[in-house]
Amino acid sequence: MKASTQLNMSSSPHSHSQKTLSSVMMTVLLACIPGILVQTYFFGYGVLLQCIIALITAVVAESLVLKLRNRPIVPTLKDNSAVLTGLLLALSIPPLAPWWIIVIGTLFAILIVKQLYGGLGFNLFNPAMAGYILLLISFPVQMTSWLPVNSLQQYSLSFFEQLQVIFTGFTSDGFSVNQLRMNLDGITMATPLDTLKTDITKGLTVTESLTGDVFNGFAGKGWLWVNITFMLSGLYLIKTKIINWHIPIAILSSLAFCSILGPLFSPDIHAGPVFHLVSGATMLGAFFIATDPVSAATTNKGRLIYGAFIGLFIYIIRAYGGYPDAVAFAVLLMNMAVPLIDYYTKPITYGHGKIQ
Repeated sequence: MKASTQLNMSSSPHSHSQKTLSSVMMTVLLACIPGILVQTYFFGYGVLLQCIIALITAVVAESLVLKLRNRPIVPTLKDNSAVLTGLLLALSIPPLAPWWIIVIGTLFAILIVKQLYGGLGFNLFNPAMAGYILLLISFPVQMTSWLPVNSLQQYSLSFFEQLQVIFTGFTSDGFSVNQLRMNLDGITMATPLDTLKTDITKGLTVTESLTGDVFNGFAGKGWLWVNITFMLSGLYLIKTKIINWHIPIAILSSLAFCSILGPLFSPDIHAGPVFHLVSGATMLGAFFIATDPVSAATTNKGRLIYGAFIGLFIYIIRAYGGYPDAVAFAVLLMNMAVPLIDYYTKPITYGHGKIQ
C-alpha cells in the first residue's frame, strides 16, 4: 500500500519544537507578567493601564484588517502575535503617556508594519519597535515623560487618578504630568539613561552623576529590578526552548564588552557594563524583542552576528547619539541587515559542498 505524503508551504516563524505558534506566543506573554508586575510596583498602575489599552487596540486593529482582507479572524487572533506586539510596545512607553499615544503606536505596528506586508511571517521589521520609533520621533515630549520610581515621587496617585491622567492629562487636583515628574525637592526627574547623558553634557563625570536621586550608586532605582526580572524570565524562555540563546547572549556580551572598553579610554564620560546591562530596556530588548522569530536572523551563526551588532549599536547610540536609550533603533537597523546576514551564513546544502 503506497503511503501518501503532502508538503505544506508556510511562512516564518518556523520552530523545531512540538509547540504550536499560539502556545509559543502565549508562553512569551506569560513570561512577561513578572516584569510587568515589577515595573508596575516601581512606576505605578499606569503600566497596567497602558498594557490594557494596547491589547484592546491590537485585537481590534487585527480584526478589522483581517475582515477587510477576507481572512479568518478568530483563528488568526489565536496565534497571540498581535497581543504580544501591543504588550511589548506598552512596556516601552511612559506609564502616564496620553491614551492616544499607545493607540497610534499599536495601530501603526499592526496595520502598517505587520498587516500591510502580508501579516505574521512577512513583516520585515519588528512591529513593536517600529511603532515605538514612530512615537518617539513624532511625539518626543510625551515619549520622554517618564516618572521617577514611586519612592521619589512628590505625589502618590491612586489607580483611578492615574487613569484620569492618561485620559485627561491632569489629576483631580489639577496636576499635569510635568508636575508629577518633580521629586520632593521640586526637580524634574528623568530616566537614569537620560539623566546620565544630560549630566555629562553639563560637565559632570559619570561618578558624580551616579550620586543623583535616580541612581542607587551604580544603576537606576527600579530599573535594576525590572531588568533582572526580565532577564530571569528570558532565561526561562531559553530553558524551555521557546527562544534560542544566541541572540540575547550575543547582545549582552557585545554591550558588556563595549562598555568595558569605553571607561578604559574615557572613564569620566562612559559608564561601566553593569550600568548598561541593567538600565532602560536592555533585558526586555535582548530576550523579548530582538528574538522575534520573523524579523531576526534565522541561522545560529547569523543570530550571533545579528545580536552582536545590536549590542554594539545600543552602546554607540547611548554613548554618542541623541537618544538616551537605543534598543529600538539598534533592532530596526539590524532588521534591515537580516537578509544579508542570512544569505552569507546559510548552511551548505548536503551534497553541494566544495570537493576537497
